[in-house]
Amino acid sequence: MVIVSFRARSRRSQDKMAFWRRNTLVERERHVKANARDYIDKFSYADNHIKTSKYNIFTFLPLNLFEQLQRVANAYFIVLLILQLIPMISSLSWFTTIVPLLLVLLITAVKDATDDYFRHKSDQQVNNRQSQVLIRGSLQNEKWMNVRVGDIIKLENNQFVAADILLLCSSEPNGLCYIETAELDGETNLKVRQALTVTSDLGDISKLMDFDGEVICEPPNNRLDKFIGTLCWRDNKYPLDNDRMLLRGCVLRNTECCFGMVIFAGLQTKLMQNCGRTKFKRTSIDKLMNTLVLWIFAFLICMGVILAIGNTIWESRIGRRFQVFLPWTEFQSSAVFSGFLTFWSYIIILNTVVPISLYVSVEVLRLGHSYFINWDKRMYHGQTNTAAVARTTSLNEELGQVQFIFSDKTGTLTQNIMLFSKCSINGQTYGDVYDEFDQKMENTEKTACVDFSFNPLCDRRFKFYDSSLVEAVKLEDPAVQEFFRLLALCHTVMPEEKTEGHLVYQAQSPDEGALVTAARNFGFVFRARTPETITLCEMGRAVTYQLLAILDFNNVRKRMSVIVRNPQGQIKLYSKGADTVIFDRLDPSSEDLMCTTSEHLSEFGGEGLRTLALAYKDLDEKEFEVWMEKLVFASTVIENREDQLAVLYEEIEQGLKLLGATAIEDKLQEGVPETIACLNLAGIKIWVLTGDKLETAMNIGYSCNMLRDDMNEVFVMSGHTLLEVQQQLRSAKEHILGLSRVGSAGDVEKSDVFADSVLEETIIAEYALVINGHSLAHALEPQLEHVLLDLACLCKTVICCRVTPMQKAQVVELVKRHKRAVTLAIGDGANDVSMIKTAHIGVGISGQEGMQAALASDYSFAQFRYLRRLLLVHGRWSYFRMCHFLCYFFYKNFAFTLVHFWYGFFCGFSAQTVYDQWFITLFNIIYTSLPVLAMGLFDQDVNDHISLCYPSLYRPGQQNLLFNKRQFFLCTLHGMCTSFLLFFIPYGAFSVLVKEDGSHLSDQQAFAVTIATSLVIVVSVQIGLDTHYWTAVNHFFIWGSLTLYFVILFAMQSNGMFGIFPSHFPFVGTASNCLSEKSVWLVILLTTVVCVVPGLVVSFLRIDLFPTLTDKVRHQQQSRKRQGPQEHNLRQSRRTSSRRSAYAFSHQQGYGELITSGKNMRTSRASTARSAERTQHSSNWIENMLKRKNEVSCIPDESTEAPGEEPQNVTDSVTASAHTH
Repeated sequence: MVIVSFRARSRRSQDKMAFWRRNTLVERERHVKANARDYIDKFSYADNHIKTSKYNIFTFLPLNLFEQLQRVANAYFIVLLILQLIPMISSLSWFTTIVPLLLVLLITAVKDATDDYFRHKSDQQVNNRQSQVLIRGSLQNEKWMNVRVGDIIKLENNQFVAADILLLCSSEPNGLCYIETAELDGETNLKVRQALTVTSDLGDISKLMDFDGEVICEPPNNRLDKFIGTLCWRDNKYPLDNDRMLLRGCVLRNTECCFGMVIFAGLQTKLMQNCGRTKFKRTSIDKLMNTLVLWIFAFLICMGVILAIGNTIWESRIGRRFQVFLPWTEFQSSAVFSGFLTFWSYIIILNTVVPISLYVSVEVLRLGHSYFINWDKRMYHGQTNTAAVARTTSLNEELGQVQFIFSDKTGTLTQNIMLFSKCSINGQTYGDVYDEFDQKMENTEKTACVDFSFNPLCDRRFKFYDSSLVEAVKLEDPAVQEFFRLLALCHTVMPEEKTEGHLVYQAQSPDEGALVTAARNFGFVFRARTPETITLCEMGRAVTYQLLAILDFNNVRKRMSVIVRNPQGQIKLYSKGADTVIFDRLDPSSEDLMCTTSEHLSEFGGEGLRTLALAYKDLDEKEFEVWMEKLVFASTVIENREDQLAVLYEEIEQGLKLLGATAIEDKLQEGVPETIACLNLAGIKIWVLTGDKLETAMNIGYSCNMLRDDMNEVFVMSGHTLLEVQQQLRSAKEHILGLSRVGSAGDVEKSDVFADSVLEETIIAEYALVINGHSLAHALEPQLEHVLLDLACLCKTVICCRVTPMQKAQVVELVKRHKRAVTLAIGDGANDVSMIKTAHIGVGISGQEGMQAALASDYSFAQFRYLRRLLLVHGRWSYFRMCHFLCYFFYKNFAFTLVHFWYGFFCGFSAQTVYDQWFITLFNIIYTSLPVLAMGLFDQDVNDHISLCYPSLYRPGQQNLLFNKRQFFLCTLHGMCTSFLLFFIPYGAFSVLVKEDGSHLSDQQAFAVTIATSLVIVVSVQIGLDTHYWTAVNHFFIWGSLTLYFVILFAMQSNGMFGIFPSHFPFVGTASNCLSEKSVWLVILLTTVVCVVPGLVVSFLRIDLFPTLTDKVRHQQQSRKRQGPQEHNLRQSRRTSSRRSAYAFSHQQGYGELITSGKNMRTSRASTARSAERTQHSSNWIENMLKRKNEVSCIPDESTEAPGEEPQNVTDSVTASAHTH
């Protein structure tokens, strides 16, 4: 039975993320009773069906039409179509508008339907997954979509959790189970969940059928780390928290089976509550086009008004004299009404300033640019057989305008793979390889690995390159053996040995798994554990240690220790943790070793490695017994138990003897530092939004060189209250700007975007901002969000850690709302979906955390490094091509259309067209469509290699320099001037022109043919001058279009066409008579030269006097000719730093108590806890280049090309005979 209480009124959204609200009815609390499906049907809880698509078969047509009519141009064309259906004002046939309009709507609809089909397919795949549901006394297979709230379902090992369920019982002791939450928070380490003791024995089907407990809990929400509820059963109440819940998206691991009761289903699960709704994304150029269409329509009305007034005056003064010859029709009652009709006639005639073919061409270009991304072999990842995929075709040019990138960390920047890299034992470092000249060598795939064949239990995947450490182990060096013995004993890893010798370690932290695996390979194999013992295989000998105590890790202690008794009866304490914590507890006898080890730790930290210090202590039997009594007593007290235990831990962890230190490499994805450096040089700000803890996030920041020791300040925001966060934010802002820029405590200074952007450019010092999830929640409040945004934009680096998926989306939304900037979000897990959907552009990485991010994204590929090529090559080219395409398109159509305007002054404002109707119909469809498409598809100012070498070339897109309102005005002015010359030069020539036989050449059709021929030649010459990159396709289309024009012209004015369609082709022989005259060709030549030369002169003067960054680069490349650009080596240098960290622990407090209690000891399971601090230094290898913001910056494309290798352009596959214009 499910009882629900709703408020009967609608609630208006108060917060900025309101578009994620699924309905207007708000649930106060949820009452769920198990095994009562019939009663559940009376209430309106969501079922388990999910939907991420936008349309269905019934809503597709109206919704898609509504979206397409949001384009002002489409609505404009529909109005024109209606006007053309009125015979008294239409000079053109209605089909000239409706056919292209339907074509545009159809092509866009097919594209949108295809995109949504794949979303439907993904939804069906998830909804049709099978789940075992307890129905009428037996387990029955049901599709996920049919699972209901209140159902009891069975989960088996490695299955996805179908809904948010309350764990009732499991096959493990004490109701334990293990889950992986990668799709929720990006963490691949296992987490433990435990059922209530009172329900943990409900493993029998009959008992589960009799279970009628009622859960009273919070309503559906998006808080992944919090759940509040109460189970009422058998007249008792039991508190419920998040540790009792299995959330949708989790995977059951290392647990044979478990049972749970569905609390939230479908769209009300926490995973779906964190997923943003699929939004209709439009580019900034689309939005600008809407504005420009309104401008053009206003300009069109102005021209119509001018010509209508002219018609009224002409009819009243001159036209009346012609009424005997040209009488007014019956509906023409006056000159004013004639002018009114003429106004609408000219609106129809002049509508080609925005032709429908423009939008068809734009869609074709976007489709072509998307295929170039899909076909790019340099974005193909061979190891996973994954190619780049453009999942949308409408955002390509937006890729060339990105200013903010929001990136996940785990699986996006890193591989989430930990490798034991180096260590320091008793003052000696191991891990480096030296050549015969005693020079340190870099470890590569070709470097010979250490042979571990002496150890039959070794992990074959483990690689280590320094053979001297193996020799020390074989020589039974006491310090080395004790070092690896500590690693094999001091942890909470659970082993699983399915077959003899085949060990699998389950660890909550990949760091800890790497350390235990290292000990395993060096001969100290962790084989098994019980609540009282730990069994090792030391150099082939089985050794069992008695486990006396586990001193667990927490964020305050930053260390963990174990106390064991070895077979000889000696009691030893082994401890590992942050170096600063361990060093403070060392015996004075270890002082010299501590200094040496500290130097090694600095070296390890400088190389970006995660470090831990290791120490041990021999305990006296009596001393330990006394301490143990105190521990037992402290473990039973109710008040201040944790504080008393911490005092006892501190007491026994004194006087430690140092063994050494470990260094683990958290492997970044290939090319991540170079990619981030390159994108920084392109003026793109990168913010990292991660669910990991602060130390881990900062460590990766140093590894990626986003954080550096030479930064002026790294601000860490960790306040727990609104006032604390407010004070920290304001203090940081004051530190950067000074008191003059910050208002009083109650006021938030709000400056316009332009002023802020100018101020940001004047900040010379480099700052970084690191903020955790608790502080971010307060900082996103309305009264603080402006301060947060201002501070973040003044910093070079922003890292948000411990953030929820919803907070990721809120940060992106904050920047979108207050900054006039294009945002891009990139991630690889389900926890990144809401961020990906919120940003202007969403990029998914096909990673190890599933395909949810890739399926929800606009673009997807396998590696973060491909983002560099996606933006700097494909994005920049798409923006460049689209902008030049639009400029040329408006130019040629203004030149084509405004000839009618000038002609109106010489035809009595009668709305007569200069050209014949067939030329008007075919001009944009055949005569000029293909050359401009070729330019829009293949043109490039520089090739892909130069685009990657000079990231600063990306900046014009960020500043909207190539197509904006000013550029639109200039290209339309150019078109107006061209139309003026196209009309008046032939008009003036024809007034005095005679044929070779002395007769006049002044008929209207000859005049029309001359202007039309001049127009086609002028726009063809102009596109040739505007083309930067010539291919065989460009040549074919330009020359082919010119040839096609003359073929069609002579064909339409031939005797044959007249004989077949006399009413449609009445002008027989006009073209041959006109174009056979040399004087006409001279007029055409003169018109072409006069139209083209001024623009050519202006272009040369601009390049010479006011060169753009692109002009400078092109000139530099031409001057170097075959010499490649000077390359700066940006490979990550070896860093030296005093910063180091030690956090090879899990992200939460450990499960030492769980292990020693024996609750999880029936089978091997993972449960641990470890953490530590890690800070790391990075050299200033990119420092100088980051400061050269306004200069040409050069980076070699090291990740894609070998030195001296000329890259192959994407378009080279289309034509092999391309050369640069």
